[in-house]
Amino acid sequence: MPVTTHQLIQWKQQERSIVALTAWDYAIAHVLDAAGVDLILVGDSLAMVALGYDTTLPVTLDEILHHAKAVRRGVKRALLVADLPFMSYQESVQQALHSAGRALKETGVQAVKLEGGNPAIVATVAQLVQAGIPVMGHVGLTPQAVHHLGYRQQGQSPETADHILAEAIALEQAGAFSIILEHIPSDLAQQITQKLTIPTIGIGAGPHCDGQVLVTADLLGLSVRQPPFAKSYVNLREVITQAVQDYDAEVREGKFPSK
Repeated sequence: MPVTTHQLIQWKQQERSIVALTAWDYAIAHVLDAAGVDLILVGDSLAMVALGYDTTLPVTLDEILHHAKAVRRGVKRALLVADLPFMSYQESVQQALHSAGRALKETGVQAVKLEGGNPAIVATVAQLVQAGIPVMGHVGLTPQAVHHLGYRQQGQSPETADHILAEAIALEQAGAFSIILEHIPSDLAQQITQKLTIPTIGIGAGPHCDGQVLVTADLLGLSVRQPPFAKSYVNLREVITQAVQDYDAEVREGKFPSK
């Protein structure tokens, strides 16, 4: 049966860990879904891993929707969530409703993710949820704010930790079904996880979250640059390079094709 937002909340109550990864095309999505991943995120990280940008900022809503359609075709079981990219929801609630509505209508994703927990974002989340659009929150390191926050760990001081905790609580109260905690201290992630009734999904936030997410390109060893908190389970850059070199050699030596 397909995974639902309500099921994620039940899994938190049952202390069943949630497994999440990102996808940007049909082939990757099909593999992840068949492998049993619970939640697949069409993240704006595709700006970097699929489109070659230095940050997530340049990717457009149309580009996210294009990739989400491809991912949707490969997913049968996992809950599918799409990022709303930079400046596709910050201008107004009406803009956010339009962008999120397009995501659900045009791609078949079941939810959207917004970054940040300031009062304006919280109000936007509440309006989206009221309109029947499931929303995942995202606090801590928010890559869309890279020029303001950088890529350093957030929540290191008591004041900033309290601020992130307050944002997470506000997002839950606004109706978010889950929250990404990115690059914050492990003890802060544990505190947030214990406070909330909705699941937390960590990335660089330690082992105490209700689930974990990685950028799949990092997991597979495909990324040119990898964050310090990521883990590669295989080095596909080496595997692919060797395969291409073998093919190159066989073509040049007349060994392929053999007949």
